[in-house]
Amino acid sequence: MKYKQWSKRDPIKNYFQLPNEIFLLRLSPGALAVYSYLLCCENRNTYQCWPSYKTIGRAVRMSANTVRKYVCELEERQLISTENRSVTTKAGLKRNGNLLYTIRPIQLALDQFYEQQLAQIDVAAERQRVANALALRNDSTHSA
Repeated sequence: MKYKQWSKRDPIKNYFQLPNEIFLLRLSPGALAVYSYLLCCENRNTYQCWPSYKTIGRAVRMSANTVRKYVCELEERQLISTENRSVTTKAGLKRNGNLLYTIRPIQLALDQFYEQQLAQIDVAAERQRVANALALRNDSTHSA
């Protein structure tokens, strides 16, 4: 019995790459889903896309408000930047358009994440130093 071979994937169409480093950043599952959708939509030359919150929400099965929350998380982590856009209606009125999302290099987000971790380690070390100093002080007070 012969097996039907799977068709080969076109390297340009029907899928996108998600950087492995994204899993080091400890994103929430919702933020990861929104980031994945933005990568799927992005123009591979300009690294930009402009889906609405509603469109992203339909794709990842979230409300527009929830998508907005995760977009803010992605901005804070420096994975994306957003820019307000406006559109002109047929009547000549200016209205708010969709956000323009720019996917930023993953290295910027990693650098920020590592800096935050180092700062937390410094704070923890300082707390430990102060606790040790207080313990020594209390021991010397009680023994005198």
